[in-house]
Amino acid sequence: MWWHGPGMGLFGWGFMPGHGLLIALLLIFVVIAMTRRAQQRLPSAGMRGLDILEERYAKGEIQRDEYLQKKQDLVG
Repeated sequence: MWWHGPGMGLFGWGFMPGHGLLIALLLIFVVIAMTRRAQQRLPSAGMRGLDILEERYAKGEIQRDEYLQKKQDLVG
């Protein structure tokens, strides 16, 4: 076994008080990045509803007035 002297940790780097904070910040950053990436892949519920509404209007299932009212309800 290699001896690096007292207080030396894994790979001889040792442990400094800031290492724990650095690791915690790195983990928080990774979780936030993964969450944002996952949210970007999913279409929002409002946009999906608008797509369905436009499809129904295009098929003639609903009239123009109903389409405009429901679109206003979805968009806000």
